[in-house]
Amino acid sequence: MLSAMSGVLLSVATAEAVLGVLGNSIIALVNCLDWARKKKISKIGLLLTGLATTRICLIWILSLDAYIKVFFPSMYRSNSLIESISYMWLTVNYLSVWFAASLSIFYFLKIANFSNYVFLWMKRRTVKVFYFLMGCLLISWLISFSIVVENMEVNKMKQSNRTWEIHQEGRKAIINYVSVNFGVLSLFMMTLFTCFLLIISLWRHSRRMQSHVSGFRDLNTEAHVKATKVLISFIILYTFYFIGISIEIICIFIPENKLLFIFGFTMASMYPCCHSFILILTSNHLKQSSVRVLSGLKCCEKGKGLRTM
Repeated sequence: MLSAMSGVLLSVATAEAVLGVLGNSIIALVNCLDWARKKKISKIGLLLTGLATTRICLIWILSLDAYIKVFFPSMYRSNSLIESISYMWLTVNYLSVWFAASLSIFYFLKIANFSNYVFLWMKRRTVKVFYFLMGCLLISWLISFSIVVENMEVNKMKQSNRTWEIHQEGRKAIINYVSVNFGVLSLFMMTLFTCFLLIISLWRHSRRMQSHVSGFRDLNTEAHVKATKVLISFIILYTFYFIGISIEIICIFIPENKLLFIFGFTMASMYPCCHSFILILTSNHLKQSSVRVLSGLKCCEKGKGLRTM
């Protein structure tokens, strides 16, 4: 039986999951429609589509895992269920973080303005940067996947003789968690670093624009300040996601504390939900296309309703 606070947090997390699926579905649908209409898709559009798709899968996996642990904890005695969820989460989480890191780097190379030689070299060779990131993803995922498989086999052997100390098990779990997510953490730090540099570039640009009195340039300055605020919110939400996942991992050793686990689930669900709507609201193309898509869906529902009457 859940407490009142646990029930409220679970309701909030569920609402976040539903809104996250809706927002990311709109992003993916808009980019796919543009792809079908123009017969081609830009690198940014491809990254947004991949990010939205992986986030939808991530939301489903996080929600499924959370509801099973809260309402059907006995199901986690099945090794096959644990293995399936672990492998799916590992793959989707890596892809989601990789798409987010790649998107931030491509925005950085497109928008930022630095005279550094390395930056100028990367700006002229964005395709090579893309291939480099793909190589990093594949290598880090293979290493992490092999570690997870090895840990699963070790846990099966130990299941019949669980005599080791709980603090030793916790220490090993923390080491394994860091090892498995080393690639994700590296991509995460890369994302934070590029966002930080982009914020510096936008801040410098806005400071230069403030010295001019032109109304057009004032509007341009406001747009850059708005972009800076969006990037800061992105960093905060991204950090919340990793904190939430870490809390869920810690709760493996205190399964009776469902409130803490649901709190972690709520924090983790904020990122795929809120950031999708931030992307929509800050992009005129996505905003206008989303309105058209929602209007089309409403017209389809009204048409079906009239036909059934």
